[in-house]
Amino acid sequence: MSNETSGKVSRRQFLVGTGAAGAVALAGCTSDGNSSSGPSGNVRISGSSTVYPIATAVAELYKQNELENPDQVTFDISRDGSSGGFNDVFIPGDSDINNASRPITEDEAQQCEDNGFEAVEFLIAQDALTIVVNNNNDWIDGLTYDQLEAIWTPDNPPELWSDVNSDWPDEPFQLYGPASTSGTFDYFTETILGETGRIRSDFEGTEEDDTIASGVEGSEYAMGYLPFAYYTNNPDGTQAVPLSESGNDYTEPSLDAASSGEYPLARPLFFYANSNKLEQKDHLQDFIRYYINKSTDKSLIAEEIGYVQSSEQQKEENISTLEEYTG
Repeated sequence: MSNETSGKVSRRQFLVGTGAAGAVALAGCTSDGNSSSGPSGNVRISGSSTVYPIATAVAELYKQNELENPDQVTFDISRDGSSGGFNDVFIPGDSDINNASRPITEDEAQQCEDNGFEAVEFLIAQDALTIVVNNNNDWIDGLTYDQLEAIWTPDNPPELWSDVNSDWPDEPFQLYGPASTSGTFDYFTETILGETGRIRSDFEGTEEDDTIASGVEGSEYAMGYLPFAYYTNNPDGTQAVPLSESGNDYTEPSLDAASSGEYPLARPLFFYANSNKLEQKDHLQDFIRYYINKSTDKSLIAEEIGYVQSSEQQKEENISTLEEYTG
């Protein structure tokens, strides 16, 4: 098991950890009352805690580097979970953008259309969803999908590690993971357990991914799963488990393995824009164009935050999508 870290830990800790209360407002310096040319307005971003560090970092850089007067565009960014953001904020029309760590569902897309707009999809990064255990765990060298399913199943769930493998300790599981409003929860349950939302009920669920890491760090018999950026934000607290779908070849989570597709739990990350607001708000168009261009910045997305940056081909596809809705 290994832990891949960045040399810019302090900035990453800010990007990943900011907003523990659920939201952050990025405003400029105090205005002197003078107006200047350029886009202006507010951008409301809801949704995924996984994508949250990217949105926060890009918004911060946009204000610093692109605006003549940083007060002209403000940002309200919250961590509601992909599902929570879609259902509670984006679909009702209260946010311009919803971050998502899984694709929008057909039902969610239909609800958007029923409310008079389309959810415009932009794929902007990749994650290596990471299984973590305590640093004192010396009995696991790797896990298969079948073993993960056996641990997390709601059907007569095992109480002890030894219930799954007799060579493992006769100690109870302590399990941590994202809340049911999270896209990471949806992705994990569908991929590992075969059905979205199908999971044992006695795990600690939270929208604060750092809480998952700290929970596993604090218990020798704990296990959790969380986005790769949050794992590398806690470089000494936990260890990552190599995975195998079939039990033949085990792969550790890494950005290279996620990018190549070798790592089994590699997954795409998205944000969705409200088509009506995208057509109507010049400042939203300008920010999304900047966001798309920054999504290929390896130094930001990979080295500072901890995800796989977007490809040039994907960037061009995103720009084409943006132009379809902005003319």
